Amino acid sequence: MVADLLLLLHPAFTAVWLTLAVLAGGHAVMYKRDPKSAAIWLFVSFSIPLVGAWLYWVFGINRVERRAVRRLGGREKPFHRPEQLPIGEAAERDAAAVGHLTALRDITDRVTRLPLLPANRLTPLHNGEQAYPAMLEAIAAAQRSVTLASYIFDWDEVGHQFADCLGAAAARGVRVQVLLDGVGAVGIASRMGRRLLKSGAEVAAFFPLRFPWGRLRLNLRSHRKLLIADGRVGFTGGMNISARHLVDRPSPRRVEDLHFRLVGPVVAELQQAFAEDWFMATGELLSGEDYFPPLSAEGGALCRAIISGPDEDFEKIHWILLGALAAAQRSVRIATPYFIPPRELISAMVMAALRGVAVTLILPSQVDHRFMRWAADAYLWELLEHGVRVVRRPPPFVHTKLMIVDERLILLGSANLDRRSLRLNFEFNVEAYDVELAPRLAGWLDGQAAAATPVTLADVDSRPPWRRLRDGLVKLLSPHL
Repeated sequence: MVADLLLLLHPAFTAVWLTLAVLAGGHAVMYKRDPKSAAIWLFVSFSIPLVGAWLYWVFGINRVERRAVRRLGGREKPFHRPEQLPIGEAAERDAAAVGHLTALRDITDRVTRLPLLPANRLTPLHNGEQAYPAMLEAIAAAQRSVTLASYIFDWDEVGHQFADCLGAAAARGVRVQVLLDGVGAVGIASRMGRRLLKSGAEVAAFFPLRFPWGRLRLNLRSHRKLLIADGRVGFTGGMNISARHLVDRPSPRRVEDLHFRLVGPVVAELQQAFAEDWFMATGELLSGEDYFPPLSAEGGALCRAIISGPDEDFEKIHWILLGALAAAQRSVRIATPYFIPPRELISAMVMAALRGVAVTLILPSQVDHRFMRWAADAYLWELLEHGVRVVRRPPPFVHTKLMIVDERLILLGSANLDRRSLRLNFEFNVEAYDVELAPRLAGWLDGQAAAATPVTLADVDSRPPWRRLRDGLVKLLSPHL
């Protein structure tokens, strides 16, 4: 009887399988930009009954349309240029800061559609020992609002310290809003999320997993790290809320990183990024002077936010990296924890080196996920063959993300040089032209590189066959790492 039932259901099963495969495969063919990716998903959809189409639904569709972008785009942007100089003098000042990188600035104008704002000040904060006290101080001084977004908010002493400080702010009448990634921090379902809710903070999860009935969005993660107090003081960079960033402790899991404190008009752009994400998660539109107060001149840096994600027309950070490498005339210094680049970025780095630009790539020798280093090793030979300098920092794991071009442009933020950051994650970076800070950070990177171990072409070529095979196989999976 069971056999007869299976025979009866067989045509229906086949019809459902083929229908779902046609829908998934057709969607991939129409919307995937990379033909190789479209071909792979077409094969998966038809070759694995039912599951193949489900896998495409979970992992393959990585673009979203955000109501927040439409709603916020319809109102006047809360960004302004301080009227501290006549127009001619202001233009002359801006040109002096940007210098020969005018073409790059123009590219970023078109890609980001946000203004490059003057009169900002950036302060680099090394590791949790410098960053966390400054962030906690800003929360403790807040009088109107605190907005915080983090990919990871650990249940440890640092997480508890932040939770207590945020709770104290909420208790004195400050509106506190915390946005946690639905996978990285497990959102409001986590112990920390529940503790924050009890403290009086408003907590929301960014794209939480809703399995089995909702869409299982394993990609589309918010990797942004933002803290804004009263709309006047902002923090961003690569650092999560975790005791792992306290490097003075002898923990094997400790992580070196770099964060930044920002004041000046660009803080409104940090708040804009948070407002868009908060609207997406909650439907609430943040506005008013509690979040977007008038901002005055604070320093000499020209800054602009780069709000990047799979909800945008452009892969913004990807294009800006290509533009920066094309515009560079003397030097490019890049520090990144993960290096799994798209083909275009490899070509741009090689082309810059062939033009005589001194390109230095600083990588960690110890990586928290070993397969990320294996994939990176498979890409290095081409850079080394064409004159790119590659070094590896000694342990602990170095999570710093920083790019300095011609000791003039600073590109900082949350994005790694991997396909996930450039195409799948929601990331936040800052483009900054600072003729005083950029040389100092370049010198700091040079010191890090001098103490690192050089990687040579002979090192890469001497890998045994089993390592080459391993690295190459992991490289095949690099679009999804």
